[in-house]
Amino acid sequence: MRRLGPLLVEPTLEPSWTWSLTLSGLSIVGALLTAGFVFRAYGVEPLVAYRTLAEGTLFDARALPEVVRRTIPLLLVGAGLVLAFRAQFWNIGAEGQILLGAAAATWVALFSPLPPPLLIPAMFAAGFLAGALWGLVPALLRLRWTTNEVLTTLMLNYVATYAVEWLVHGPWKGPTMMGFAYTDTFPEAAWLPVIGPTRVHWPTLALGLAFAGFAAFLLGRTTLGFEIRVQGQNPEAARYAGIDAVRTTLAVACLSAGAAGVAGVGEVAGIHHKLLSPYQVSLGYGYAGIVVAWLARGNPLGAIPGALLLGLVFTSGDVAQVALRMPFRVTDVFTGLILLFLIGTTPLLHMRVQWAPQRGQPAPAATPVTPEGE
Repeated sequence: MRRLGPLLVEPTLEPSWTWSLTLSGLSIVGALLTAGFVFRAYGVEPLVAYRTLAEGTLFDARALPEVVRRTIPLLLVGAGLVLAFRAQFWNIGAEGQILLGAAAATWVALFSPLPPPLLIPAMFAAGFLAGALWGLVPALLRLRWTTNEVLTTLMLNYVATYAVEWLVHGPWKGPTMMGFAYTDTFPEAAWLPVIGPTRVHWPTLALGLAFAGFAAFLLGRTTLGFEIRVQGQNPEAARYAGIDAVRTTLAVACLSAGAAGVAGVGEVAGIHHKLLSPYQVSLGYGYAGIVVAWLARGNPLGAIPGALLLGLVFTSGDVAQVALRMPFRVTDVFTGLILLFLIGTTPLLHMRVQWAPQRGQPAPAATPVTPEGE
């Protein structure tokens, strides 16, 4: 506990949701203000740029389904990473896990002998298993040899990228594609249904929302969730309490990586209907999902608005490319700045400030508490 004049500042393990929301909002505002310098560097006034982006996304009925469509993989990845981060398993490999899930779904769609009614369920199951197995590799390395999972998960992204490149240029290259590096088109039984004329594949959207709810229930209402939270807050205390670190680490690794694999299934079965180059399957959703997880501030349900925000950012990249003549990768600037400000405000997240005047100092009529702990 530390005194700053009439204020007492003390650490807190469970910050209130209002304080978390406030800091996330301030981080977004700070990122937008800083991004204004990027627009100026391109000769565009920031206010004009933001107005153009808003008109092309939020106020364009044709663009709103694209926002939702981009939200789907971000939601699955973000909610899964919330689980991993709560246990201090720093999974940075969701990009590769998306690609492995997409590749597994492609095998089921093109090469498995399953009857048409079973194709879609089998694709989702295969995508989850492929992503989970890819996530188990760094988890086992950490548990067996204390290898840093940040490095191993990140490096496995490149292994997955080159593996998919080899597949689409080699054994899975579609003979009907006339030389292009694609697989053949999936049979229609393996296409995910969409909402009306949009590209919003609703089964994957439903799975994303269900997974976020499941993850929130798991963390807040189950023994495993309690163990995950304790291990993340204090690994030494978890060890003394008899919590099995192997069990919790493997659980969060499988769930977070498996959710990313399901996101890959949605991209190839709901959008492209074939396996393409890795950079066409995922536009960086695995890395942007890290920002979604930080925006959620440890609550899987918080990944829903966080994914919507990043979906809006990705859609605004198309608008910036067409209307402002800026590169699509300006979205990377937005996501990077948001993550920078989120990480910068993290120390403030675990502080509680109380009004506590010393003896002889008059107390006010109302005693504000900012933020209020739960």
